[in-house]
Amino acid sequence: MELKQVAINHIHEKLGAKMTPFAGFSMPLRYTSDIEEHNTVRNGVGVFDVSHMGEFIITGDKALDLIQKVTSNDASKLYDGKVQYSCLPNDKGGIIDDLLVYRINEQSYYLVVNASNIDKDWAWISQHNTMGATMSNVSDTTSLFAVQGPKALATLQKLTDINLSDMEYYTFKTGELAGIDSVIISATGYTGAGGFEIYVQNKHAEHVWNAIFEAGAEFSIKPIGLGARDTLRLEMGFCLYGNDIDDTTSPLEAGLGWITKFSKEFINSDALKKQKEEGINKKLVGFEMLEKGGIPRSHYEIKDNDGTVIGVVTSGSQSPSLGKGIGLGYVDIKYSEVGSEIFINIRQKNMKAQIIKLPFYKK
Repeated sequence: MELKQVAINHIHEKLGAKMTPFAGFSMPLRYTSDIEEHNTVRNGVGVFDVSHMGEFIITGDKALDLIQKVTSNDASKLYDGKVQYSCLPNDKGGIIDDLLVYRINEQSYYLVVNASNIDKDWAWISQHNTMGATMSNVSDTTSLFAVQGPKALATLQKLTDINLSDMEYYTFKTGELAGIDSVIISATGYTGAGGFEIYVQNKHAEHVWNAIFEAGAEFSIKPIGLGARDTLRLEMGFCLYGNDIDDTTSPLEAGLGWITKFSKEFINSDALKKQKEEGINKKLVGFEMLEKGGIPRSHYEIKDNDGTVIGVVTSGSQSPSLGKGIGLGYVDIKYSEVGSEIFINIRQKNMKAQIIKLPFYKK
């Protein structure tokens, strides 16, 4: 299958990015080194082209009804300009996808979904659209840039009259940026370093990208690839779909009870409510390695003191900010307490680790 390309693929190639197949797209993995790019975002400002993500618009009198039915969080709590993190539960106790829900107005919502799940999510939401909400898939015409880091605000403020310092976390505004109208500027991100996400039409993508780099030049702004995106999100303990959550993991097991609201009915809510009442058997935890040289990776076994397998690593890496191995994984519930000692099987050796409270990286 031929890989899709983002609108400014030619710019990434010109910048010398190492391109990699990801979720059906050719995406920049890194431009220099993962550690250098990671530190750029933590300390300055970097830009990710994440235009592979999917965007759906749901409108009409029944828009909210549909969103309430298919998502686990309570979208009735949203107001104009507010963003909500949520998930699409399936009917077997797992998660179709995690997503962001933007309320444009009472009858208009913007959903942002994972690239690998665009077709699956569209089919699922369409299947449950029995109330006649109007749906539009704008994924192929939308570019998304994540401008992240402590200097993101100073960079972007040069390009817009919208007062960015007034924007609270998980809110958005629509307005002019770099001379382009109707740009969505969202105070969201996947890095824990602060910043904004910028949604523009593909036809304006190159202009906006170049304007951002011009504005950020004094802060040594750099393009950032998917490699650093993964270590940044892992340091915050953020779930990655396909690794830490999937069609078989319950939102309660994944520590996403806070976005699972039983104040309303949604797909499979009765079964999830029952699971909450009866208790879960496994839980997603964060752990850090206590022995040097141990880098945990996805699918590595987690063991107890006796060498019995008690779980599996779902995400793992050497943390550039902390200088040690960190990871997420599911363990039997009785081993999930913060402070518990566990062992990660790395190259046939059981290496000591400890469960800690997330996030790993604390500002």
